[in-house]
This record gives sequence, C-alpha cells and structure tokens, in this order.
Amino acid sequence: MVHDDEPVLLGRAGSTARITLNRPRALNALTHPMVLTINAALDRWERDASVTAVILSGAGERGLCAGGDIRAIHEDARAGATATPAFWRDEYRLNSRIAHCPIPFVALMDGIVMGGGVGLSAHAAVRIVTERSAVAMPETAIGLVPDVGGTYLLARAPGELGTHLALTGNTVGAADALLCGLADHFVPAERLTALCDALAAPGVRDAAGVRETVLRYAATPPGGRLAGDRPWIDACYAAGSVPEIVGRLLDSGVPAAKDAAQTLLSRSPTALKATLAAIRRDGPPSTLEETLDRAYRASCAALAHPDLVEGIRARLIDRDRAPRWSPRELAEVTEADVARFAAPPPDGDLGLAEGTAHLTL
Repeated sequence: MVHDDEPVLLGRAGSTARITLNRPRALNALTHPMVLTINAALDRWERDASVTAVILSGAGERGLCAGGDIRAIHEDARAGATATPAFWRDEYRLNSRIAHCPIPFVALMDGIVMGGGVGLSAHAAVRIVTERSAVAMPETAIGLVPDVGGTYLLARAPGELGTHLALTGNTVGAADALLCGLADHFVPAERLTALCDALAAPGVRDAAGVRETVLRYAATPPGGRLAGDRPWIDACYAAGSVPEIVGRLLDSGVPAAKDAAQTLLSRSPTALKATLAAIRRDGPPSTLEETLDRAYRASCAALAHPDLVEGIRARLIDRDRAPRWSPRELAEVTEADVARFAAPPPDGDLGLAEGTAHLTL
C-alpha cells in the first residue's frame, strides 16, 4: 500500500507511470532512499509494455526538487562522510539511467529545480518548464562543483552562458532554461493537469505521440534576459582563469557584469576554480557518463574539503551568509588544489563511462 506521507509516490494513470517527489516542506529534497525507490520503479516499468511514458513531478506548489538533502550531507560530512558517497554513486547512476530510459521520460520542471532536481529532470527525453520555473546549479555557493551532469549540460549552452551559470549559480526562468538547453518546451502551469491527462489517453502509444501531445499544450514563454546579456557574458567568461573572468567583469562597465563579479567573489574560491576546469573539460566530445564519472571524483574531493561543511553552515544551518572559505582568496588556490578534484576517490571511480557500473542499481 502506498501512503501519502511516503517521500516518493508512485502510480499509474492510463498508460502513463507517475513519479511524484513528496517532501514538499523540504522542497522535495532528494535522499538516498528516494533514489532507490525511483530506480526500482523504472526496473518494473521498463519491462511493462503497457507503460508509454513516465511523468516526474513534485508535490506542493513550490517546485519539483531543490536538490539533494544538503542538511543530511552536512551531518554526514561532520560525522566522517560514510553515507554521502554511496548516495552520490546511486544518484549519478540514476541520472544516466534517466537519460537512456527506453520509455519517454517526461519531467515537469515547475517551480524550483536545482542541483539534484536538475539531474532528475534535465536529462529526460521531454523537459517542460512553466512560468514558475526557477532552474539553477548553485553548488559553488556551498563549496561544491556542479554535479549530476550539470556541467555536461551547461558546457553545451550557447557561447559562455553555461560558464556564467555554473560559476555564479544564478537562477534562470523558462525562456533562459530553453535557451541554455536545460529544457525543451514551455507549458503554462495551468495546463499541466490537462497535459498529463492527455498523455495518459489510449491514443498516445509511443515517443512521437508523447511529443505531439506536449506540443499541443506548449506556448511561447515570457521573455528571458540571457540573450540580451550574451555580449558581455561571452566576452568576460571567455577568459582562461577565474581571476581574469572577475577582472573582465569588473572592467566591463556593465552593471550586471559587476553584480556577477561580486557574486563570484562570494563563492568558494576552490569550487570556482574546480568548476571552471570542469566546464572546460566536459564539453564535446565528452559523454554524459564521462561527466558523471568526473563529477563523482569532484564531489568526493569536496566532501573532504572544509569549504563544503562551511558553505552549508553559512547558507542553511546558521544562515549568516558569511562563509569563511579556506583558502579565502582565488590567488591562494593552487593548481594542486584543483587537481585534487579530478583524482580518484578512496572507494574507487563510478565507472559509468567504462561500462563497469550498470544503469540498474
């Protein structure tokens, strides 16, 4: 029996299978048991010929998923970091599985979609944003490098838009998510229920039918801002290092660029340099699986670095927004510091790119 207080609700509506993340008070933050529940459901549904689509949504009015359960990661990091690597292993494998799901995977990216929420949705076959969507990879604010395949996606955004979003962690709405390749279609929030009902209809039998149905409900999104900001973003973020990027932003004479520079100067210096290296590395021809393998290395390195605990403390525990980064300045972060984020972790690599990690957990 499925209870409404379970963190993941699973169900069927006609020919569609439904996954609802059900921790609305925690903005549907993702936990290890939730990852395992979703994976087990995909095990069943991928063998069921009557399932024509899987629809992912979030309970409540605030969003799909605000990311991994950062408080749990903070507690684990302080206690010796034994549980978090296992969570990341299974989470990143699930991200890859969603990307290769043989059934059309439809993600309703309504409301807040950040971090791990991006990993569950932005690799899906059909990614839908609404006027309420707020999409971000804000990891540098807590001492992490964007993970869950986020750097794979952002490295493929036009020009240097992905570099800007990866380093600042800024949030984008529907139009900019579409522009950056994080979503496929805009559907007004008021149409989502009708869309889900239409997808469950008997006449929708395959991926083409799913896409045709979505297009009937799609519309033109409200305007974004990144297209207009591209001249200064492309010019400034094309620099070869984070200090040079900051310098160009400050010297550009554009108020929005100066704001971006101030944002960067508030982020973990070590995470910024490791993130820039990841963005430069994870573009074509890198595969998603290679990116996820490297993300696991970077995440495990961050777990052993003091900035992660400090960043979470400042943002979510004490909420003073005054992290004491170590080191404090970009100039103090060495090449060896950045190289540690690419080194194999003590428990071994994820192994997705080599085929040693199966998509079924």
